[in-house]
Amino acid sequence: MAATKSTLSLVFLVLGALGVLFGTVLVFVGPIIIDDQIVKNVEINPKNDLSYTMWKDIPVPFFMSVYFLHIVNPDEILKGEKPVVMEQGPYVYRENRWKDNITFHENATVSYKEYRQYFFEESMSVGNESDVVTIPNMLVLGASVMMENAPLAVRVLVSSTFKSFNEGAFITKPVGELMWGYESKLVDFLNKFLPGLMPSSGKFGLFSEFNNSNTGLFTIFTGRDDIRNVHMVDTWNGQKKVDYWSTGQCNMINGTAGQMWPPFMTKETTMPFYSPDACSHVLYSPSFISQPHFYNADPELLKTVDGLNPSEEEHGLFIDIHPETGVPINVSVRLQLNLLIKRVPGISETGNIKELVIPMLWFEESGYIDGPVLNTFRTNLVLLPMVMEYMQYIFIAVGLIFLLTALVLFLRHKKDRKNSSMSPSKAESIRDAYEVRTNEAQSENEKPDMSYSGILFVKSETRGPSSSDEDPSCSTNGKTPLLQNPDY
Repeated sequence: MAATKSTLSLVFLVLGALGVLFGTVLVFVGPIIIDDQIVKNVEINPKNDLSYTMWKDIPVPFFMSVYFLHIVNPDEILKGEKPVVMEQGPYVYRENRWKDNITFHENATVSYKEYRQYFFEESMSVGNESDVVTIPNMLVLGASVMMENAPLAVRVLVSSTFKSFNEGAFITKPVGELMWGYESKLVDFLNKFLPGLMPSSGKFGLFSEFNNSNTGLFTIFTGRDDIRNVHMVDTWNGQKKVDYWSTGQCNMINGTAGQMWPPFMTKETTMPFYSPDACSHVLYSPSFISQPHFYNADPELLKTVDGLNPSEEEHGLFIDIHPETGVPINVSVRLQLNLLIKRVPGISETGNIKELVIPMLWFEESGYIDGPVLNTFRTNLVLLPMVMEYMQYIFIAVGLIFLLTALVLFLRHKKDRKNSSMSPSKAESIRDAYEVRTNEAQSENEKPDMSYSGILFVKSETRGPSSSDEDPSCSTNGKTPLLQNPDY
């Protein structure tokens, strides 16, 4: 038994030491292994099946929900009264996105064009594309503000042009036509005599350039040389900056393309992204982008329009990103398109409109990782690194338990050996005690009667006179037996 405890103690000691050693090594080496695994999977590389497929084909559901801010009192606005709007929608469209014309370059960049298609989802919408709404006419009110400083004669000529094409300050159309385009003779006229002024030809719609189109030629970094630059935009349409704005900072093209971000993010990490879509609406009119219902905007803007009720829950944007990989898990980007309107002398279509920023619509682009894509992503880039991280502590804990077990077995083994070594001395002590007692009995001339072998006697004391009727057979010459050998 002692040998068994000694062997077990040695086994637990070795296993415990190995567990603590391996766990300690993982504490220092584990993060390096995890980070290296993340870097290999996040880099834009066709050899990385998971991340490359997610980047190339975006196999997650994306939806665009559009809310029109229907003008309730267009005639009163022309008289100078405050606009009253009523939210109508959402009109939900499913987005299909994919990248094409993908070309990798020697400087660790890749170029591509991203294409997209929109499909109306009536089951997810409140209403359908045949619903009729009234919104400001960007062609008239936007052009009027842009012509504000033109000579009066030019402004009058512009106003006459509007009248000849039956264009007013507000337009009432079905949702589908406002979204994807409607025939406009004014647009045809402007494209003919002022080519390049309008961003579209033929049909005019707020999202006409979105459907069955691409977002331009993006060139982004692959992260091969520096993973901190992965997905960051190098150029757009061959340009490193645009000339839409009056300051150099506003014209910068920086950030990502808005789909993925570099890994190893912290709470202090910013998430800039470049969106050419946001710029497409401001090229031909004094339009502005804000959050829906002027959420987080100047409170003065809310005072100029009735019918808006901003709230963080309904109008705030959020992007849930896995910080270690930079992959967005759940995204909801909400933006509102607004138009600056005002009375412009010489253009009678503007009436007596007060100068203000009026909202036209707001939209939400949302997407989330789900289904097999989520499971694969979670397994390869979340669970496996997490398991490796926890394993280091598990090895240390199990190793310490084994070491403690080895210590307990060692102490028990030591105790057993001590008890075993003390047994002969205890026997010797008992024999010495017996000899002392025998010598004392001899000194009192009380020698034991050998005829009663196996019986131990003690001297009995006589109390009072002896009884005459005592049984002689029980007499033991004044000695009382305490223990008798059963053999007699």
